[in-house]
Amino acid sequence: MILHIDMDAFYASVEIRDNPKLVGLPVVVGGSPKGRGVISAASYEAREYGLHSAMPASKAIRLCPNAVFIKPRMEHYAKISKQIREIFHSFTSLVEPLSLDEAFLDVTGSTGLFGDAPSIARQIKQKIWDELGLVASAGVAPNKFLAKLASDLEKPNGLVVVSTNGILEFLAPLSVSRVWGVGKQTQKKLNSIGVKTIGQLRELPFSTLKTAFGLNSEHFWRLSRGLDTRPVVPDRDAKSISHETTFSKDITDADTLAAWLLELTDQVARRMRRHDIIGRTVQIKIRFSNFDTITRAQTLREPTNATRPLSEVANELLADNLDGVQRGIRLIGVGVSHLSCDQQVQQMLFDREANEKAKQIDKTTDQIRDRFGSFAVKRATSLEHGIKFRPDPRVNDD
Repeated sequence: MILHIDMDAFYASVEIRDNPKLVGLPVVVGGSPKGRGVISAASYEAREYGLHSAMPASKAIRLCPNAVFIKPRMEHYAKISKQIREIFHSFTSLVEPLSLDEAFLDVTGSTGLFGDAPSIARQIKQKIWDELGLVASAGVAPNKFLAKLASDLEKPNGLVVVSTNGILEFLAPLSVSRVWGVGKQTQKKLNSIGVKTIGQLRELPFSTLKTAFGLNSEHFWRLSRGLDTRPVVPDRDAKSISHETTFSKDITDADTLAAWLLELTDQVARRMRRHDIIGRTVQIKIRFSNFDTITRAQTLREPTNATRPLSEVANELLADNLDGVQRGIRLIGVGVSHLSCDQQVQQMLFDREANEKAKQIDKTTDQIRDRFGSFAVKRATSLEHGIKFRPDPRVNDD
């Protein structure tokens, strides 16, 4: 059985826990409503006004003038997330984090020690509350699709169990919007042919689905029946690690963009080193002021987790795709994929000395940051361009 554990209003709940004066107030964690900030998390009191994650902060303040806005403390949330994962790992080694505040757990092999899957979910929820003072919701089901769906149905502090024999009954009354891949336009298209629930979607002939949705037809056919064969993939087997950040104002200066990219790459590399993994392919993401978005990638000769070689490739990709920075850049990101735990890499003779020097620099800066915090060591380019980097809430371990 699979569990999906999802922390309830995680960032906001942490802030309220740490400052009891915020209890009962509409708390919003995110950017300033005076700029382009967006909501990262909203307390349930704030949600009563229609506020939700990814909503522009400027709209949020109009809907809820008395909202309390708090800047994200990503380093703090990450530390708490690590504590939550330690609780997960005390029940099973098969933990697949989706973000700082949610994860899949395969507890099939743990029932002999801790009881059945629903019992394990209750124990995890209780342990998170007892040790961290935070509330989580849980979904228990035979697969990932159903577990994630279940965890969202009775928030906050929910626990929904989907039995193997009750899958079709569970899905039938739910809106088709809950099927992965069904966005607003697809939902409108389904509604136009009389399909509003997953049960009605399941009753459609496959030929009708194929005519209407082409390659997505099989995907919808399977999920409408609760079929999902994807395994839980532990975080050490992640396909990629990435960071991105959205700027409060469009950036048109190439040197500033390069400095930001170096900070992002350094964060990605540090996480790779923390997990003792190396990567072969570097990818950057650029979103222009008109919201056009491009991704570009390049594969290294040898996999690495050293900041210097990763940042060199990332900057080459950036320089080749800035388009003169005529439109300005509103978002930039960097990621590394083709990950491996194999550290036995054949180094070129003339690269060996430089690589060893780069590794030693990374090791020293990591040790300083681990002891004194991420901001204890700053790169010269960051200081020169006034960069105050905070990890974006949308950090990915895909």
